[in-house]
Formats: sequence, C-alpha cells, structure tokens
Amino acid sequence: MSIKLDTIVKYSHRNGFIFPSSEIYGGYSAVYDFGPLGKLLKDNLVQAWRNWMVTFRDDVVEIEGAIFLHPKVWEASGHIGGFSDLLVEDTITHKRYRADHLIEEAGIMENADSLSPEETDKVIQENNILSPDGNPLSSAKHFNLLVSTHLGPTVDESTVAYLKGEACQNIYVNWKLVQETSRRQLPFGIAQLGKAFRNEITVKQYIFRTREFEQIDLQFFVKPGEEDKWYEFWKDYRYKFYTEYLGYNSANLKFRQHEKLVFYAKDAWDIDYKFGALGFKELEGIHNRTDYDTKQHSEFSGKDLRYRDPQTNEQYLPYIVETSLGVNRLLLSSLFEFYNEESVADSKEARIVMKFPYILAPYKIAILPLMKKDGLAEEAHQIYTNLRKKGIIADIDLAGSIGKRYRRQDEIGTPWCVTVDYETLSEGTVTIRHRDTMEQLRIDIEDISAYLNSETFAEF
Repeated sequence: MSIKLDTIVKYSHRNGFIFPSSEIYGGYSAVYDFGPLGKLLKDNLVQAWRNWMVTFRDDVVEIEGAIFLHPKVWEASGHIGGFSDLLVEDTITHKRYRADHLIEEAGIMENADSLSPEETDKVIQENNILSPDGNPLSSAKHFNLLVSTHLGPTVDESTVAYLKGEACQNIYVNWKLVQETSRRQLPFGIAQLGKAFRNEITVKQYIFRTREFEQIDLQFFVKPGEEDKWYEFWKDYRYKFYTEYLGYNSANLKFRQHEKLVFYAKDAWDIDYKFGALGFKELEGIHNRTDYDTKQHSEFSGKDLRYRDPQTNEQYLPYIVETSLGVNRLLLSSLFEFYNEESVADSKEARIVMKFPYILAPYKIAILPLMKKDGLAEEAHQIYTNLRKKGIIADIDLAGSIGKRYRRQDEIGTPWCVTVDYETLSEGTVTIRHRDTMEQLRIDIEDISAYLNSETFAEF
C-alpha cells in the first residue's frame, strides 16, 4: 500500500497528533503545533535517538544551546553569504517559488537542489517549465534562508540578530570548552537537540518542510586523517538506528550521495526514506565537514580552538563528521512507516492500526472498564493511577463499547489494552490484549507492568 500524504494529514489531525498553528484564524503557513499524542510521539522519537547516540555510547556527551548566537557566528559559518535556495518568480503574478521544487514536480529529475543557477535556467528553458499559474518564469537567483530580527532597544544595523539557521553552530563554538570541562580525548562527539528557523520560499508537503523545526545533531570530532574511517562508521550506525532499533523496513530506506557538495563538506550522503506516495526524500544528512568549522570559528573569533593531544603533545584543529536529522521528518517518517489498514471479517470499515514499537507508542497501555457501573470504572481508575505513578504513560477510556475502544487504541498505536471486568473485582485479574495480534490473556493486576517492555507475549 502506497500511503498518500493526505491520509497521514487527516489521520494526524483526527487523532490529535498535529494541528496547523493558529488554526482558528486559518492557520499559519508551514508552522504546526503538536497535540497530546504528537508531543508524546515526538518526545519518544527524540529519546530513542538520544538512547542510540548518547546513552548507549561512552564517547558522546550532550549539550543544549541557545537560539540566539552572536551575528559573527553566521558570518564565520558561511550562512550569511552562502545559506540559500534558488528562487524563480512568475513574471506575471510575481509569486515566488523554489526552482528545484518546480523541476522535480515536472518529473524532469530528482534532487534538483544540486543545480547551479545557470543549470537551473537551462533545465527550465529546455523543458518549458511554467509557474503553477501557467506563466513564464524569471531567471533563478539565490534567496538567503536566515530569519533576521533585532535584539536591543533600537532597530538598526547594530542590533541585527539571526534565529538559528541550523542548530549545530552552538556545538562548534563551544567544542573546546566542552572537551576541556568533560575531560574528553579525541575521538568523541557532542550531541544536541536544538531549534532551527528557515525563511522558506515555498512550503508544502505538511511537516516535511517547515519554517520552525528541531534538529538532532551529532558532531563527532576526530584527528585529521581519521575522518574517512569514522565517516563510514557513522553512516552504518545511523542506518542501523532505523532498521535495528526503530524497526523500519529496509526497503523504505536508501543512501544517496550528493553530486554537488556544499561549501563545508568533503563528502555528503543522505539517508532517504520512502514517504509513501511522495517517494524517496531526504530524511537525514551525514557529512564529512573536515576542519571547516573549527578553522572558520578560530579565524573569525581569534581564539585558539586547537586540540592538544595528551599522548603526543601535538596540536591541531579537529575534523568533524556530522549526522543531522530533523525531528519533524523523523516523526513524519514514523507515521508513514507504522500506519496500517487491515480488513476485518464482518466489518465494512478497515481496521486502522498504527504499529508503533513500544518505545515510540504515545500511550503504552490503555485501561478499559467493561462497564462504568458497579465499581468497574473506579477500579480502572485505580489501576490507571498506579501505572502513571510508576512513570508508565497510560490512557483510560470509558466512552463507547469495548470493541470501539479497542479500535480507538489500535488507531493511535497503543500496544496493550487492559479490560477491567467483574472478575477483576472478585479475583484481582484483568484481560490484557495485544494490539497487533489481538490475542488476549488473563493476568493478575500486579503483573501488568511486567508485560509492558516486551513486544509479544511469550504465551502467544
């Protein structure tokens, strides 16, 4: 089944995962809010990344950086001069569009963002690509993506500041301080979850491309000459994050090497994901940044950012291998990956099941009293409260028939459902049901939490 983006959009809105920001006023282009389930899913995805990249390793530390950085940072990084997309304009309506999007939508080529302005113009002319309104297009020109603002009591050139175009710059400017205070020796990595902002020309495809988003980055600092070895290591390690830890189907993932490199990279590969009917698109970037960042910030700041090798006393600027992932794209890929529609006997409607692995599921378990009366609802609330006090994110659902409540929990991806019935009151047992197999087992109330960390019941 090739899932359409519209299916995911409607699913997410209906179940409280994602809403357009300021929706009651008509929404705000390319800005989204995360509802109760979306927030839980996003947090679980970030924690899964943190587990894989930081907690499970002994060579990575994590920091948290501010959104505002000194304007000189963006000058040194090359963003003020080189952080741009190619823009074309409808010569009649003067609406503006990303040139690579128009080329890709015309079916001419994939990943047209690698083209130069001259190459872009040539492709548009040779293929007679017009604007969405059917009008001729202007020549392509660069459009800087940094979002500018002012900090301070006046509004002039002296108070210009920029929202972060990418989250990772905090790591580069702090790298030596982190290395010294954490007493780390190379090679080691610095990880960070951080906000980024981009003044996108055109925005579409839901949360795939937004003006405000979070990035989860790892910058791995190595001795010059060792970067190629570590580059291959991190490519493999990141691929295994999806296939071995999150359980993605390998058929939905592929590596793609950049044909043309950005100014800071010696080599660059993307992990592309098949977003249903949208096809393969960039999910994560893995870059060999050489010593570009440490060199630039050393020169522009006038500070010595070299590393002193404690074994040889040699000093050098570290090289950097980067893995960078947008949380929104990770979330969107998980919705595509685990969304299922199944036919059910004696039912005209498909059973929608979001087959999140346990570590990602927003609710880990739902407590469902068979009836609201005779003390069943009160007993269900007691079980629910006890689980929540143990740190287990549980839900309780009392509305509708038990069958409808099972369906609701299946649709939002809850792995386990517990039914509280009259035997619960007399025997202290409950029925626990597995989302994917729909099989049920009778267990004692005190044994519920023991089942929550396994994917399937041994008894099944």
